[in-house]
Amino acid sequence: MNDQRLDPRQVRRAFARAATTYEQHDVLQREVESRLFDSLDYYEGKPERVLDVGCGTARGTARLKKRWREAQVIALDVSLPMLQRARKHAGWLKPFTRVCADGLALPFPDHSMDVVYSNLLLQWCDTPRELFRECVRVLKPGGFLVASSLGPDTLHELRAAWAAVDAAQPHVGRFLDLHDLGDAALAAGLKDPVLDADHIHMHYADVRTLLADLKGLGATNADVERARGLTGKARFKAMLDAYATRHDDGRIPATWEVVTLHAWGFPADALPLYGGRETRFEVLSRRGPRTPV
Repeated sequence: MNDQRLDPRQVRRAFARAATTYEQHDVLQREVESRLFDSLDYYEGKPERVLDVGCGTARGTARLKKRWREAQVIALDVSLPMLQRARKHAGWLKPFTRVCADGLALPFPDHSMDVVYSNLLLQWCDTPRELFRECVRVLKPGGFLVASSLGPDTLHELRAAWAAVDAAQPHVGRFLDLHDLGDAALAAGLKDPVLDADHIHMHYADVRTLLADLKGLGATNADVERARGLTGKARFKAMLDAYATRHDDGRIPATWEVVTLHAWGFPADALPLYGGRETRFEVLSRRGPRTPV
């Protein structure tokens, strides 16, 4: 298997194309956003600079600016079309700043951010440790990170339906487990990471509606080993039929495993130690299924 899991060019293309439709399909993103904002209550300071990494159309950034009106709030995304759409959420009197850049190479000085926020970006990074390292680098001593990702149970129904007709190639992206993300956070130098996992169940009229939702979000398969040619009508119909066996009261289910994390930058007088030190992170209990309103 190729060591690289994701095709970054495909990720950028998909989100650029989805910029105009993203907010018509972002129910999950808004639900997870509300959970991340609950975690922000752990930060009791008055931040001067707040960074939203992978902001998309920046609805979350606007909410961060509303929470901390006096702070400089920065919306960062690798997709210029997403940032262009984000402009409509920036207020006239106290707008947030928009920056087009890669989260793996943040264009900010060391120790310049009080809070780093990232909603559902991690699953689009081949190496979450590198993203965490950049977050550690830009966080001020004792700064706060809150982030979310998708776990391996995400879209397991769709994955199983495709596997029933074409097991040779991945048709659904692969996602890191909660423990892998915790290990990456520790290895990057984050302090006291706390992780939680939850399953959100959503229902759709049919499989085509689910696929349209994914495309509208830019959440298409970016696996480097994905099939590059046309799927074929017969095989696609076979997948639809396989998924249809999961009908629940006339609708089809789709599961999203959401992993949330919050952690701290190290104080200036307690830099992280490496090599031989035993480290641990806390895993909160996995909650049962929930359906967003």
